[in-house]
Amino acid sequence: MNRLLIIDDDRELCELLGDYLDGEGYRVESVNEPAAGIERALSGEHDLVVLDVMMPHMNGFDVLRRIRSVSKIPVLMLTARGSDIDRIVGLEIGADDYLPKPFNSRELVARIKAVLRRMEPDVLKERKVPGCITVGDLVLNSGMRSLSRCGQQLEISSIEFSILEVLLGMAGQVLTRDELARRALGRENSVYDRSIDVHISSLRRKLGPDPGNNERIKTVRNLGYQYVLSQNTGVTSQHH
Repeated sequence: MNRLLIIDDDRELCELLGDYLDGEGYRVESVNEPAAGIERALSGEHDLVVLDVMMPHMNGFDVLRRIRSVSKIPVLMLTARGSDIDRIVGLEIGADDYLPKPFNSRELVARIKAVLRRMEPDVLKERKVPGCITVGDLVLNSGMRSLSRCGQQLEISSIEFSILEVLLGMAGQVLTRDELARRALGRENSVYDRSIDVHISSLRRKLGPDPGNNERIKTVRNLGYQYVLSQNTGVTSQHH
């Protein structure tokens, strides 16, 4: 049974969500104070945190920064509907996904399940997708969930790794945002969802240009994204 922590000052909402998620098979703890929420999130007793952005004394972004400074526990943020800034900031700080308020409880469960699937233990990932993908100067090790460029390890988030794994595995081909969301995020992409765009932007910044000083991930207008293969770049996949 997965253990969830809800950090939200809305006690009534926490109670409603607790009852609903309990019925879906989750063990739920709710905390209404940000400082106490940080302490519980870092206790190692939970599998995922549901974190509200708008809270008194300390907002959700500050809470997330504190959590991310020492822990990689998955965090799903609840943001104000229509606030793209909240979503972008949350993802850039290290949120694993977001859901705008007000939301459908079934959608929340779907997002939680998708995030938890991405966070499966590495041993399970290794069984499912063993081996490495090498594209030019990048080597992505699916089993170890590691990425190197010219032999140097790069730090990218779990979601960024999943997106890059899909792009490299289909290097040279154009993938729509919907395809990337299904393959990398494990869920459908909604009309106003900019998660993929934010993560692609972050990947571009972290990867830098290729050895020929060209852009690695190309935006294909009205279609999606493509990991570009230059004339001298090949793709090698090794499976064990």
